[in-house]
Amino acid sequence: MGVVIGATAVVGDDVLIYHGVTLGGRTLRTGKRHPTIGDRVVIGAGAKVIGPVTVGADTRVGANAVVTRDAAPGSTLVGVPARQIGTGPAVPVELDLGAGI
Repeated sequence: MGVVIGATAVVGDDVLIYHGVTLGGRTLRTGKRHPTIGDRVVIGAGAKVIGPVTVGADTRVGANAVVTRDAAPGSTLVGVPARQIGTGPAVPVELDLGAGI
């Protein structure tokens, strides 16, 4: 299962995207039609972020959630359609990929 990232999507720094995620568009028009993902966002397996929405920094998107609206920084999104279940102080995500970098 792969990851789909649309042509006009923007992905910030230190973003963790699990398998089966789609950053897709809703139209075929030219211009910005894919999501903008902030820094340090975690997107769970199978989640879909659709349209020209902005997902704020330090946001967590649950597995299989369908995001169709903007998300505030530091929020947690779950469900279909995705709803915000919480906000809070940003929890730093430290990634150790074992590459010795």
